[in-house]
Amino acid sequence: MTHRWPIRVYYEDTDLAGLVYYANYLKFIERARSEMVREAGIDQVAMKADGVVFAVRRVVADYLRAARYDDDLIVETELTGLTGARFSMGQTVLRGGEALFRAEVEIVCLDAGGRPLRIPGEIRRKIAGLGDVKGNTSSPMDIG
Repeated sequence: MTHRWPIRVYYEDTDLAGLVYYANYLKFIERARSEMVREAGIDQVAMKADGVVFAVRRVVADYLRAARYDDDLIVETELTGLTGARFSMGQTVLRGGEALFRAEVEIVCLDAGGRPLRIPGEIRRKIAGLGDVKGNTSSPMDIG
């Protein structure tokens, strides 16, 4: 199932031309991934206390069209792969149904020393269930 997370473009997200600065798309998709993981019942604060953190290993990004100040965007996120050591998510930023940005993001687990580690069993089970997570239709900051 696709998770959907709304984002509004603020002035601070734009460059001198009034377009979303390219690096901010990465921030938008990070927020959406974090919300999807939270809704799946994965507590990243508790993970960190146990010496386990998620880290982005790879991002492949395609910039398709520009978003502008005050646009209402939706970030769609789907689990696209899962192994014992990593998982990947496909993410699309949309404006009114039109794709503006697409990314494939590969995520791994690291221990407290920054060394790679297999995804712990309970966390892996919750990640596997991400396809069943219902998308959020409203943000904590009501952008409606």
